[in-house]
Amino acid sequence: MDVSYNPNELILNKAGSILYVSNSQDNSVSVIDVKARKVIEVLDAALFPNSLTGSTSNGLALSKDERSLYIANADNNCLAVFNMSEKGKSISKGFIPVGWYPTNVRVIGTKLFVSNGKGFSSFANPSGPQPVRADVKSESHRGELPQANNRLQYIGSLMKGTMSVIDEPSVSDLEVYSKNVFKNTPYNKDKELVAEGELGNPIPKKVGDPSPIKHVFYIIKENRTYDQVFGDIKEGNGDSTLTLFGEKYTPNQHKLAREFVLLDNFYVDAEVSADGHNWSLGAYATDFLEKTWPTSYGRRGGQNDGYGRRTVANNKDGFIWDMCKRHGVSFRTYGVFADKDKGNIPVLDEAHVCSSFTGFYDQTVKDIERFEQWKADFDALLAKNEVPSLSTIRLGADHTQGLGVGKPTPYACVADNDLAVGKLIEHISNSSIWAQSAIFILEDDAQNGPDHVDAHRSIAFVVSPYTKRNYLDNTMYSTSGMLRTMELILGLPPMSQYDAAAMPMFRSFTSKPDFTKFKAVPNRVDLDEKNKIASKWSKISDTFDFAEVDKNDDRLFNEVLWKGLKGDDFEMPAPRRSAFLRLEQKDKDDFKD
Repeated sequence: MDVSYNPNELILNKAGSILYVSNSQDNSVSVIDVKARKVIEVLDAALFPNSLTGSTSNGLALSKDERSLYIANADNNCLAVFNMSEKGKSISKGFIPVGWYPTNVRVIGTKLFVSNGKGFSSFANPSGPQPVRADVKSESHRGELPQANNRLQYIGSLMKGTMSVIDEPSVSDLEVYSKNVFKNTPYNKDKELVAEGELGNPIPKKVGDPSPIKHVFYIIKENRTYDQVFGDIKEGNGDSTLTLFGEKYTPNQHKLAREFVLLDNFYVDAEVSADGHNWSLGAYATDFLEKTWPTSYGRRGGQNDGYGRRTVANNKDGFIWDMCKRHGVSFRTYGVFADKDKGNIPVLDEAHVCSSFTGFYDQTVKDIERFEQWKADFDALLAKNEVPSLSTIRLGADHTQGLGVGKPTPYACVADNDLAVGKLIEHISNSSIWAQSAIFILEDDAQNGPDHVDAHRSIAFVVSPYTKRNYLDNTMYSTSGMLRTMELILGLPPMSQYDAAAMPMFRSFTSKPDFTKFKAVPNRVDLDEKNKIASKWSKISDTFDFAEVDKNDDRLFNEVLWKGLKGDDFEMPAPRRSAFLRLEQKDKDDFKD
Protein backbone atom coordinates (compact mmCIF):
# COMPACT_ATOMS: atom_id res chain seq x y z
CA MET A 1 0.00 0.00 0.00
CA ASP A 2 1.35 3.41 -0.94
CA VAL A 3 1.96 5.93 1.85
CA SER A 4 4.53 8.70 1.43
CA TYR A 5 8.26 9.45 1.55
CA ASN A 6 10.47 7.50 3.97
CA PRO A 7 7.84 5.71 6.10
CA ASN A 8 9.43 4.60 9.36
CA GLU A 9 7.46 3.86 12.54
CA LEU A 10 4.02 2.29 12.42
CA ILE A 11 1.58 1.45 15.22
CA LEU A 12 -1.80 -0.28 15.44
CA ASN A 13 -4.66 0.65 17.67
CA LYS A 14 -5.78 -1.95 20.22
CA ALA A 15 -8.51 -3.30 17.96
CA GLY A 16 -6.06 -3.73 15.12
CA SER A 17 -8.37 -1.79 12.84
CA ILE A 18 -6.36 1.41 12.34
CA LEU A 19 -2.69 1.57 11.35
CA TYR A 20 -0.66 4.76 11.73
CA VAL A 21 2.49 5.26 9.60
CA SER A 22 4.86 8.19 10.07
CA ASN A 23 6.40 9.54 6.86
CA SER A 24 9.60 11.33 7.78
CA GLN A 25 10.24 13.24 4.54
CA ASP A 26 6.60 14.25 4.11
CA ASN A 27 6.15 15.70 7.61
CA SER A 28 3.10 13.48 7.86
CA VAL A 29 1.30 10.43 9.23
CA SER A 30 -0.82 8.15 7.06
CA VAL A 31 -3.92 6.80 8.81
CA ILE A 32 -4.95 3.44 7.31
CA ASP A 33 -8.15 1.47 7.62
CA VAL A 34 -6.65 -2.02 7.89
CA LYS A 35 -9.74 -3.94 6.76
CA ALA A 36 -10.36 -1.69 3.77
CA ARG A 37 -6.59 -1.42 3.06
CA LYS A 38 -7.08 2.25 2.41
CA VAL A 39 -5.50 5.49 3.61
CA ILE A 40 -8.45 7.33 5.13
CA GLU A 41 -6.58 10.51 6.03
CA VAL A 42 -3.11 12.05 6.17
CA LEU A 43 -2.08 14.13 9.17
CA ASP A 44 0.25 17.03 8.40
CA ALA A 45 2.46 17.14 11.50
CA ALA A 46 4.47 20.24 10.51
CA LEU A 47 4.04 23.59 12.22
CA PHE A 48 2.71 25.18 9.03
CA PRO A 49 0.56 23.73 6.24
CA ASN A 50 2.47 22.56 3.14
CA SER A 51 5.82 23.05 4.82
CA LEU A 52 9.05 22.13 3.09
CA THR A 53 10.83 18.94 4.08
CA GLY A 54 12.30 19.27 7.53
CA SER A 55 9.88 18.34 10.31
CA THR A 56 10.98 14.69 10.03
CA SER A 57 8.00 12.96 11.61
CA ASN A 58 9.54 9.72 12.86
CA GLY A 59 7.84 8.46 16.03
CA LEU A 60 4.29 7.66 17.10
CA ALA A 61 2.33 6.88 20.25
CA LEU A 62 -1.36 6.69 21.18
CA SER A 63 -2.71 7.74 24.53
CA LYS A 64 -4.23 5.03 26.72
CA ASP A 65 -7.77 5.95 25.60
CA GLU A 66 -6.50 6.25 21.98
CA ARG A 67 -8.04 9.68 21.64
CA SER A 68 -4.69 11.44 21.30
CA LEU A 69 -1.89 10.67 18.86
CA TYR A 70 1.58 11.97 19.65
CA ILE A 71 3.99 12.44 16.72
CA ALA A 72 7.72 13.02 17.20
CA ASN A 73 8.98 15.74 14.81
CA ALA A 74 12.72 15.14 14.96
CA ASP A 75 13.87 18.28 13.15
CA ASN A 76 11.32 20.59 14.77
CA ASN A 77 12.32 19.32 18.23
CA CYS A 78 8.72 18.85 19.25
CA LEU A 79 5.72 16.54 19.42
CA ALA A 80 2.64 17.20 17.33
CA VAL A 81 -0.60 16.23 19.05
CA PHE A 82 -3.81 15.19 17.25
CA ASN A 83 -7.29 14.43 18.54
CA MET A 84 -8.22 11.03 17.06
CA SER A 85 -11.67 10.66 18.66
CA GLU A 86 -13.59 10.52 15.38
CA LYS A 87 -12.38 8.14 12.69
CA GLY A 88 -11.21 9.94 9.57
CA LYS A 89 -11.80 13.38 11.10
CA SER A 90 -8.73 14.05 13.18
CA ILE A 91 -8.03 17.51 14.58
CA SER A 92 -4.72 19.11 15.51
CA LYS A 93 -4.49 19.91 19.22
CA GLY A 94 -1.08 21.59 19.30
CA PHE A 95 2.61 20.94 19.94
CA ILE A 96 4.91 20.05 22.84
CA PRO A 97 8.57 21.17 22.99
CA VAL A 98 11.06 18.42 23.80
CA GLY A 99 14.82 17.95 23.24
CA TRP A 100 17.10 17.77 20.22
CA TYR A 101 16.01 15.35 17.52
CA PRO A 102 13.25 13.33 19.22
CA THR A 103 13.29 9.84 17.74
CA ASN A 104 10.52 8.09 19.64
CA VAL A 105 7.63 8.67 21.99
CA ARG A 106 5.77 6.30 24.30
CA VAL A 107 2.83 6.76 26.65
CA ILE A 108 2.93 4.96 29.99
CA GLY A 109 -0.06 5.69 32.17
CA THR A 110 -0.51 9.43 32.00
CA LYS A 111 3.10 10.31 31.18
CA LEU A 112 4.90 10.82 27.88
CA PHE A 113 8.41 9.45 27.49
CA VAL A 114 10.35 11.02 24.61
CA SER A 115 13.83 9.92 23.52
CA ASN A 116 15.92 12.84 22.24
CA GLY A 117 18.49 11.32 19.92
CA LYS A 118 20.99 14.21 20.13
CA GLY A 119 20.30 15.29 23.70
CA PHE A 120 19.68 18.92 24.55
CA SER A 121 22.66 20.89 23.23
CA SER A 122 25.89 20.84 21.28
CA PHE A 123 29.26 20.97 23.04
CA ALA A 124 32.76 22.36 22.77
CA ASN A 125 35.57 19.82 22.32
CA PRO A 126 38.81 21.58 23.27
CA SER A 127 40.48 18.26 24.12
CA GLY A 128 40.24 16.74 20.67
CA PRO A 129 40.12 14.92 18.39
CA GLN A 130 43.37 16.35 17.04
CA PRO A 131 45.64 14.90 14.35
CA VAL A 132 49.04 16.21 15.55
CA ARG A 133 51.20 16.36 18.69
CA ALA A 134 53.89 18.56 20.21
CA ASP A 135 56.67 15.98 20.06
CA VAL A 136 56.17 15.01 16.41
CA LYS A 137 59.36 13.47 15.05
CA SER A 138 59.96 16.04 12.33
CA GLU A 139 62.50 18.84 12.53
CA SER A 140 60.35 21.15 10.39
CA HIS A 141 57.42 20.99 12.82
CA ARG A 142 59.01 20.17 16.18
CA GLY A 143 57.61 22.03 19.18
CA GLU A 144 55.02 24.05 17.30
CA LEU A 145 51.93 22.27 18.53
CA PRO A 146 49.91 22.61 21.74
CA GLN A 147 49.55 20.12 24.52
CA ALA A 148 46.39 18.11 24.80
CA ASN A 149 44.50 15.68 26.96
CA ASN A 150 44.55 12.09 25.73
CA ARG A 151 40.77 11.84 26.03
CA LEU A 152 39.30 11.87 22.55
CA GLN A 153 36.33 14.18 22.26
CA TYR A 154 35.00 12.81 19.00
CA ILE A 155 31.79 14.56 17.96
CA GLY A 156 29.95 11.26 17.63
CA SER A 157 30.65 10.61 21.31
CA LEU A 158 29.87 14.10 22.59
CA MET A 159 26.17 13.92 21.85
CA LYS A 160 24.33 11.89 24.47
CA GLY A 161 20.68 11.01 24.13
CA THR A 162 18.26 12.25 26.76
CA MET A 163 14.75 11.39 27.88
CA SER A 164 11.97 13.92 28.32
CA VAL A 165 9.25 12.83 30.75
CA ILE A 166 6.08 14.90 30.44
CA ASP A 167 2.63 14.69 31.96
CA GLU A 168 -0.04 14.30 29.33
CA PRO A 169 -1.01 17.91 28.70
CA SER A 170 -4.30 19.61 29.33
CA VAL A 171 -5.81 22.05 26.85
CA SER A 172 -4.26 24.97 28.71
CA ASP A 173 -0.89 23.19 28.87
CA LEU A 174 -0.95 22.66 25.11
CA GLU A 175 -1.64 26.32 24.52
CA VAL A 176 1.49 27.29 26.45
CA TYR A 177 3.56 24.48 24.93
CA SER A 178 2.50 25.35 21.39
CA LYS A 179 3.45 28.99 21.80
CA ASN A 180 6.90 27.92 22.96
CA VAL A 181 7.35 25.57 20.00
CA PHE A 182 6.51 28.31 17.51
CA LYS A 183 8.75 30.74 19.38
CA ASN A 184 11.64 28.27 19.21
CA THR A 185 11.24 27.53 15.50
CA PRO A 186 12.97 29.95 13.10
CA TYR A 187 11.15 28.60 10.02
CA ASN A 188 7.88 29.96 8.69
CA LYS A 189 6.21 29.93 5.27
CA ASP A 190 6.93 33.63 4.59
CA LYS A 191 10.68 32.99 4.68
CA GLU A 192 10.48 30.62 1.74
CA LEU A 193 10.18 33.52 -0.71
CA VAL A 194 11.50 36.48 1.29
CA ALA A 195 14.66 36.14 3.37
CA GLU A 196 16.37 38.44 5.82
CA GLY A 197 18.61 40.98 4.16
CA GLU A 198 18.98 44.62 3.17
CA LEU A 199 17.97 46.66 0.15
CA GLY A 200 20.66 47.12 -2.47
CA ASN A 201 22.73 44.21 -1.21
CA PRO A 202 24.10 41.81 -3.87
CA ILE A 203 22.30 39.03 -1.98
CA PRO A 204 18.62 39.54 -2.90
CA LYS A 205 16.01 39.32 -0.19
CA LYS A 206 13.32 37.98 -2.49
CA VAL A 207 13.61 34.78 -4.50
CA GLY A 208 13.95 35.70 -8.17
CA ASP A 209 15.22 39.23 -7.70
CA PRO A 210 18.41 39.98 -9.69
CA SER A 211 21.96 39.91 -8.37
CA PRO A 212 25.13 41.31 -9.98
CA ILE A 213 26.70 37.92 -9.21
CA LYS A 214 26.12 35.48 -12.08
CA HIS A 215 28.63 32.69 -11.37
CA VAL A 216 28.75 30.79 -8.08
CA PHE A 217 31.65 28.47 -7.27
CA TYR A 218 31.03 26.19 -4.29
CA ILE A 219 34.08 24.40 -2.84
CA ILE A 220 33.56 21.60 -0.32
CA LYS A 221 36.47 20.57 1.92
CA GLU A 222 36.82 18.03 4.74
CA ASN A 223 36.44 17.99 8.50
CA ARG A 224 38.33 20.91 10.10
CA THR A 225 37.19 23.13 12.98
CA TYR A 226 37.66 26.88 13.35
CA ASP A 227 40.21 26.75 16.19
CA GLN A 228 42.20 24.06 14.44
CA VAL A 229 42.95 26.41 11.52
CA PHE A 230 42.08 29.98 12.58
CA GLY A 231 42.62 29.93 16.34
CA ASP A 232 45.80 31.93 15.68
CA ILE A 233 43.98 34.88 14.08
CA LYS A 234 43.85 37.36 16.96
CA GLU A 235 40.94 39.37 15.55
CA GLY A 236 38.55 36.41 15.72
CA ASN A 237 37.14 34.37 18.59
CA GLY A 238 39.85 31.74 18.52
CA ASP A 239 41.88 29.68 20.97
CA SER A 240 45.46 29.62 19.73
CA THR A 241 46.36 26.72 22.01
CA LEU A 242 44.15 24.54 19.81
CA THR A 243 45.58 25.74 16.50
CA LEU A 244 47.15 22.84 14.64
CA PHE A 245 47.17 23.96 11.03
CA GLY A 246 47.88 27.64 11.49
CA GLU A 247 49.28 30.15 9.06
CA LYS A 248 52.41 28.16 8.24
CA TYR A 249 50.26 25.37 6.80
CA THR A 250 47.32 27.42 5.54
CA PRO A 251 48.77 30.76 4.36
CA ASN A 252 46.22 31.17 1.56
CA GLN A 253 43.23 30.61 3.80
CA HIS A 254 44.62 33.02 6.36
CA LYS A 255 45.15 35.57 3.60
CA LEU A 256 41.59 35.09 2.34
CA ALA A 257 40.18 35.57 5.85
CA ARG A 258 42.15 38.78 6.27
CA GLU A 259 41.72 40.30 2.81
CA PHE A 260 38.04 39.44 2.58
CA VAL A 261 35.83 38.30 5.49
CA LEU A 262 36.75 36.40 8.64
CA LEU A 263 33.78 34.29 9.76
CA ASP A 264 34.31 33.25 13.38
CA ASN A 265 30.73 32.21 14.15
CA PHE A 266 30.08 29.71 11.35
CA TYR A 267 28.74 26.22 12.14
CA VAL A 268 28.31 23.14 10.01
CA ASP A 269 24.91 21.48 10.26
CA ALA A 270 26.36 17.97 10.15
CA GLU A 271 28.19 15.77 12.61
CA VAL A 272 30.21 13.63 10.15
CA SER A 273 30.79 13.26 6.42
CA ALA A 274 28.01 10.68 6.03
CA ASP A 275 25.40 13.34 6.67
CA GLY A 276 27.70 16.28 5.98
CA HIS A 277 27.57 16.07 2.21
CA ASN A 278 23.78 15.78 2.21
CA TRP A 279 23.61 18.86 4.41
CA SER A 280 26.13 20.68 2.21
CA LEU A 281 24.20 20.02 -0.99
CA GLY A 282 20.61 19.66 0.23
CA ALA A 283 20.26 21.55 3.55
CA TYR A 284 18.89 18.40 5.13
CA ALA A 285 19.85 14.90 6.22
CA THR A 286 17.09 12.30 6.09
CA ASP A 287 15.85 10.38 9.09
CA PHE A 288 17.34 7.25 7.53
CA LEU A 289 20.78 8.83 7.24
CA GLU A 290 20.72 10.40 10.71
CA LYS A 291 19.83 7.07 12.30
CA THR A 292 22.24 4.87 10.35
CA TRP A 293 25.48 6.84 10.36
CA PRO A 294 26.18 6.28 14.09
CA THR A 295 25.98 2.54 13.47
CA SER A 296 28.17 2.53 10.38
CA TYR A 297 30.69 4.96 11.89
CA GLY A 298 30.76 2.87 15.06
CA ARG A 299 31.49 -0.16 12.87
CA ARG A 300 28.49 -2.00 14.25
CA GLY A 301 27.11 -2.83 10.83
CA GLY A 302 25.81 -1.16 7.72
CA GLN A 303 27.60 1.26 5.46
CA ASN A 304 27.83 4.96 4.71
CA ASP A 305 24.82 5.56 2.44
CA GLY A 306 25.37 9.29 1.95
CA TYR A 307 26.78 11.11 -1.10
CA GLY A 308 23.72 10.15 -3.16
CA ARG A 309 24.68 6.48 -3.23
CA ARG A 310 21.37 5.12 -1.95
CA THR A 311 17.96 6.49 -2.83
CA VAL A 312 16.45 6.03 0.64
CA ALA A 313 19.16 8.31 2.06
CA ASN A 314 18.55 11.07 -0.49
CA ASN A 315 16.35 14.11 0.07
CA LYS A 316 12.99 13.57 -1.61
CA ASP A 317 13.22 16.85 -3.50
CA GLY A 318 16.83 16.24 -4.42
CA PHE A 319 19.82 18.51 -4.01
CA ILE A 320 20.83 21.94 -5.23
CA TRP A 321 21.55 20.57 -8.72
CA ASP A 322 17.97 19.28 -8.95
CA MET A 323 16.72 22.72 -7.97
CA CYS A 324 18.91 24.27 -10.67
CA LYS A 325 17.50 21.92 -13.28
CA ARG A 326 13.90 22.73 -12.32
CA HIS A 327 14.53 26.46 -12.59
CA GLY A 328 16.70 26.52 -15.70
CA VAL A 329 19.97 27.36 -13.94
CA SER A 330 23.11 25.88 -15.52
CA PHE A 331 25.37 23.75 -13.32
CA ARG A 332 28.41 21.47 -13.37
CA THR A 333 30.06 19.29 -10.74
CA TYR A 334 33.73 18.54 -10.23
CA GLY A 335 34.02 15.40 -8.12
CA VAL A 336 31.07 16.22 -5.86
CA PHE A 337 28.64 13.27 -5.82
CA ALA A 338 30.47 12.03 -8.91
CA ASP A 339 33.28 9.71 -9.93
CA LYS A 340 34.73 11.11 -13.17
CA ASP A 341 31.93 10.99 -15.76
CA LYS A 342 29.46 9.10 -13.58
CA GLY A 343 27.23 10.94 -11.12
CA ASN A 344 25.69 9.27 -8.07
CA ILE A 345 22.25 10.76 -8.72
CA PRO A 346 20.23 11.06 -11.94
CA VAL A 347 20.52 14.85 -12.28
CA LEU A 348 24.32 14.53 -12.50
CA ASP A 349 24.35 13.01 -15.95
CA GLU A 350 27.28 13.04 -18.36
CA ALA A 351 26.54 16.59 -19.50
CA HIS A 352 26.88 17.96 -15.96
CA VAL A 353 29.94 16.07 -14.71
CA CYS A 354 33.54 17.00 -15.51
CA SER A 355 34.93 13.66 -16.69
CA SER A 356 38.56 14.77 -16.35
CA PHE A 357 38.24 15.65 -12.66
CA THR A 358 39.33 13.00 -10.15
CA GLY A 359 36.31 11.36 -8.55
CA PHE A 360 34.61 12.01 -5.25
CA TYR A 361 36.10 9.10 -3.34
CA ASP A 362 39.78 9.11 -4.31
CA GLN A 363 41.86 10.68 -1.53
CA THR A 364 45.19 9.64 -3.03
CA VAL A 365 45.24 12.42 -5.66
CA LYS A 366 46.54 15.79 -4.50
CA ASP A 367 44.21 18.78 -4.48
CA ILE A 368 46.76 20.77 -6.47
CA GLU A 369 46.28 18.16 -9.23
CA ARG A 370 42.54 18.54 -8.91
CA PHE A 371 43.01 22.29 -9.31
CA GLU A 372 44.83 21.75 -12.60
CA GLN A 373 42.03 19.46 -13.79
CA TRP A 374 39.41 22.07 -12.88
CA LYS A 375 41.48 24.86 -14.47
CA ALA A 376 41.71 23.11 -17.84
CA ASP A 377 37.95 22.54 -17.92
CA PHE A 378 37.15 26.05 -16.70
CA ASP A 379 39.38 27.66 -19.32
CA ALA A 380 37.76 25.61 -22.08
CA LEU A 381 34.27 26.62 -20.93
CA LEU A 382 35.31 30.25 -20.52
CA ALA A 383 36.61 30.35 -24.10
CA LYS A 384 33.18 29.24 -25.29
CA ASN A 385 31.32 31.56 -22.89
CA GLU A 386 29.79 28.47 -21.26
CA VAL A 387 30.88 28.72 -17.62
CA PRO A 388 27.79 27.53 -15.69
CA SER A 389 25.95 29.55 -13.08
CA LEU A 390 26.81 26.98 -10.40
CA SER A 391 30.02 24.95 -10.13
CA THR A 392 30.43 22.49 -7.24
CA ILE A 393 34.05 21.52 -6.61
CA ARG A 394 35.54 18.93 -4.28
CA LEU A 395 38.88 19.70 -2.62
CA GLY A 396 39.16 17.29 0.30
CA ALA A 397 42.87 16.67 0.91
CA ASP A 398 42.61 18.42 4.29
CA HIS A 399 40.94 15.21 5.50
CA THR A 400 44.55 13.85 5.73
CA GLN A 401 45.62 10.22 5.25
CA GLY A 402 46.84 9.08 8.64
CA LEU A 403 50.36 8.19 9.73
CA GLY A 404 51.23 5.20 7.59
CA VAL A 405 54.90 5.20 6.67
CA GLY A 406 55.29 6.51 3.14
CA LYS A 407 51.93 8.29 3.17
CA PRO A 408 51.74 12.13 3.01
CA THR A 409 51.99 13.75 6.43
CA PRO A 410 48.89 15.53 7.77
CA TYR A 411 50.80 18.80 7.30
CA ALA A 412 51.47 18.09 3.63
CA CYS A 413 47.81 17.17 3.04
CA VAL A 414 46.52 20.37 4.62
CA ALA A 415 49.10 22.52 2.84
CA ASP A 416 48.21 20.88 -0.48
CA ASN A 417 44.55 21.71 0.07
CA ASP A 418 45.41 25.28 1.03
CA LEU A 419 47.49 25.87 -2.08
CA ALA A 420 44.78 24.46 -4.34
CA VAL A 421 42.21 26.78 -2.78
CA GLY A 422 44.48 29.79 -3.21
CA LYS A 423 45.32 29.00 -6.82
CA LEU A 424 41.69 28.37 -7.75
CA ILE A 425 40.60 31.73 -6.36
CA GLU A 426 43.56 33.47 -7.98
CA HIS A 427 42.62 31.96 -11.33
CA ILE A 428 38.99 33.07 -11.09
CA SER A 429 40.04 36.55 -9.98
CA ASN A 430 42.20 36.86 -13.10
CA SER A 431 39.44 35.71 -15.43
CA SER A 432 37.01 37.79 -17.45
CA ILE A 433 34.09 36.75 -15.20
CA TRP A 434 35.64 37.80 -11.87
CA ALA A 435 33.38 40.87 -11.72
CA GLN A 436 30.34 38.56 -11.73
CA SER A 437 31.65 35.77 -9.52
CA ALA A 438 31.40 34.61 -5.92
CA ILE A 439 33.25 31.69 -4.32
CA PHE A 440 31.82 29.95 -1.27
CA ILE A 441 33.96 27.50 0.70
CA LEU A 442 33.14 25.29 3.67
CA GLU A 443 34.03 22.02 5.36
CA ASP A 444 31.29 19.40 5.01
CA ASP A 445 31.67 18.68 8.73
CA ALA A 446 34.07 19.43 11.59
CA GLN A 447 34.49 15.96 13.08
CA ASN A 448 38.29 15.81 13.09
CA GLY A 449 39.33 18.75 15.22
CA PRO A 450 39.00 20.66 18.51
CA ASP A 451 37.12 23.88 19.12
CA HIS A 452 36.63 25.82 22.35
CA VAL A 453 33.18 27.15 21.36
CA ASP A 454 31.47 24.16 19.77
CA ALA A 455 32.40 20.95 17.97
CA HIS A 456 30.33 22.12 14.97
CA ARG A 457 32.17 25.44 14.56
CA SER A 458 34.22 25.47 11.39
CA ILE A 459 36.07 27.59 8.88
CA ALA A 460 34.19 29.08 5.93
CA PHE A 461 34.88 31.69 3.25
CA VAL A 462 32.99 34.03 0.95
CA VAL A 463 35.17 35.56 -1.76
CA SER A 464 33.90 37.99 -4.39
CA PRO A 465 34.38 41.55 -5.63
CA TYR A 466 31.15 42.11 -3.70
CA THR A 467 32.54 40.67 -0.48
CA LYS A 468 33.50 43.20 2.17
CA ARG A 469 37.24 43.67 2.57
CA ASN A 470 39.22 43.35 5.81
CA TYR A 471 36.01 42.60 7.65
CA LEU A 472 35.09 40.52 10.69
CA ASP A 473 31.56 39.12 10.51
CA ASN A 474 30.38 37.68 13.84
CA THR A 475 26.91 36.77 12.57
CA MET A 476 25.92 33.20 13.34
CA TYR A 477 25.91 31.43 9.98
CA SER A 478 25.49 27.78 9.07
CA THR A 479 25.82 25.33 6.20
CA SER A 480 22.16 25.93 5.37
CA GLY A 481 22.71 29.69 5.52
CA MET A 482 25.51 29.44 2.96
CA LEU A 483 23.22 27.40 0.71
CA ARG A 484 20.44 29.96 1.17
CA THR A 485 22.84 32.72 0.10
CA MET A 486 23.76 30.87 -3.08
CA GLU A 487 20.11 30.08 -3.79
CA LEU A 488 19.14 33.74 -3.52
CA ILE A 489 21.94 34.70 -5.92
CA LEU A 490 20.84 32.04 -8.41
CA GLY A 491 17.12 32.79 -8.05
CA LEU A 492 16.33 29.44 -6.43
CA PRO A 493 13.79 28.77 -3.67
CA PRO A 494 14.96 26.92 -0.53
CA MET A 495 15.11 23.13 -0.46
CA SER A 496 14.10 22.48 3.15
CA GLN A 497 12.90 24.19 6.30
CA TYR A 498 16.56 24.61 7.27
CA ASP A 499 17.77 26.79 4.41
CA ALA A 500 14.42 28.60 4.37
CA ALA A 501 14.94 29.59 8.00
CA ALA A 502 18.70 30.18 7.88
CA MET A 503 20.34 33.58 7.95
CA PRO A 504 21.70 34.53 4.49
CA MET A 505 25.26 35.84 4.54
CA PHE A 506 24.34 39.32 3.30
CA ARG A 507 26.31 41.04 6.08
CA SER A 508 29.50 39.78 4.45
CA PHE A 509 28.63 41.52 1.18
CA THR A 510 28.60 45.11 -0.04
CA SER A 511 26.98 46.94 -2.95
CA LYS A 512 30.31 48.64 -3.69
CA PRO A 513 32.54 46.07 -5.42
CA ASP A 514 36.32 45.93 -5.18
CA PHE A 515 37.77 44.19 -8.24
CA THR A 516 41.26 43.75 -6.79
CA LYS A 517 42.62 40.35 -7.80
CA PHE A 518 43.73 37.70 -5.32
CA LYS A 519 47.35 36.53 -5.39
CA ALA A 520 47.94 33.01 -4.07
CA VAL A 521 50.72 32.45 -1.53
CA PRO A 522 53.29 29.70 -2.21
CA ASN A 523 53.21 26.70 0.11
CA ARG A 524 55.53 26.96 3.11
CA VAL A 525 55.92 23.24 3.73
CA ASP A 526 56.88 20.39 1.43
CA LEU A 527 53.77 18.98 -0.25
CA ASP A 528 55.64 15.72 -0.84
CA GLU A 529 56.60 15.27 2.82
CA LYS A 530 55.98 11.66 3.90
CA ASN A 531 55.54 9.97 7.26
CA LYS A 532 58.88 8.33 8.13
CA ILE A 533 58.55 7.12 11.73
CA ALA A 534 57.36 3.54 12.19
CA SER A 535 55.27 3.02 15.34
CA LYS A 536 52.24 1.07 16.50
CA TRP A 537 50.13 3.97 15.24
CA SER A 538 51.71 3.96 11.80
CA LYS A 539 51.11 0.21 11.62
CA ILE A 540 47.42 0.74 12.33
CA SER A 541 47.40 3.46 9.68
CA ASP A 542 48.76 0.93 7.21
CA THR A 543 45.52 -1.03 7.61
CA PHE A 544 43.33 1.95 6.67
CA ASP A 545 41.60 2.25 3.32
CA PHE A 546 41.63 5.79 1.93
CA ALA A 547 39.81 4.96 -1.28
CA GLU A 548 37.01 7.18 0.00
CA VAL A 549 36.20 9.55 2.85
CA ASP A 550 35.51 8.04 6.29
CA LYS A 551 35.62 4.43 5.13
CA ASN A 552 37.76 3.64 8.15
CA ASP A 553 36.69 3.45 11.77
CA ASP A 554 36.58 7.19 12.40
CA ARG A 555 37.09 6.89 16.15
CA LEU A 556 40.17 4.74 15.58
CA PHE A 557 41.41 7.08 12.83
CA ASN A 558 41.17 10.00 15.25
CA GLU A 559 42.95 8.01 17.96
CA VAL A 560 45.79 7.13 15.59
CA LEU A 561 46.24 10.77 14.57
CA TRP A 562 45.92 12.03 18.13
CA LYS A 563 48.20 9.58 19.90
CA GLY A 564 50.52 8.84 17.04
CA LEU A 565 51.40 12.49 16.53
CA LYS A 566 50.52 14.19 19.79
CA GLY A 567 51.29 11.70 22.53
CA ASP A 568 49.46 10.35 25.55
CA ASP A 569 50.92 12.33 28.43
CA PHE A 570 49.83 15.92 27.81
CA GLU A 571 47.23 17.72 29.86
CA MET A 572 44.54 20.20 28.86
CA PRO A 573 41.93 22.09 30.90
CA ALA A 574 38.66 20.31 31.49
CA PRO A 575 36.26 20.44 28.52
CA ARG A 576 34.23 23.60 28.21
CA ARG A 577 30.61 22.92 27.33
CA SER A 578 28.42 25.55 25.69
CA ALA A 579 24.75 25.66 24.81
CA PHE A 580 24.28 26.07 21.07
CA LEU A 581 22.56 29.46 20.97
CA ARG A 582 22.05 32.04 18.26
CA LEU A 583 24.51 34.86 18.85
CA GLU A 584 23.79 38.43 17.84
CA GLN A 585 25.92 40.35 15.35
CA LYS A 586 28.61 42.24 17.22
CA ASP A 587 29.29 45.82 16.28
CA LYS A 588 33.00 45.62 15.54
CA ASP A 589 35.16 47.79 13.37
CA ASP A 590 36.87 46.42 10.32
CA PHE A 591 40.19 44.85 11.11
CA LYS A 592 43.47 44.68 9.25
CA ASP A 593 46.37 42.28 9.31
